Amino acid sequence: MKLSRPVSWFLLVFGVWSWVIWVTFVKNLVKDSSGLAFDDGHPTAYFWVHLLLAVVSFVWGTVIGVIGLRGLRALRRNS
Repeated sequence: MKLSRPVSWFLLVFGVWSWVIWVTFVKNLVKDSSGLAFDDGHPTAYFWVHLLLAVVSFVWGTVIGVIGLRGLRALRRNS
């Protein structure tokens, strides 16, 4: 399957965006002082669920970004 240039760029940008957003979220999650993420210094279910969401998003963002990058490289080789 051959990806178009706009689709490849979209996938690559989505992958990068996913990393930027979720890294920021994890940093804020770790610093949380509202009591949602930590209860007396121990991680709560809220923390674990959101950390799992972040890890899954890192994986999917990486996969999607790599597909976009490979699409752009293939287009460059064929030009």
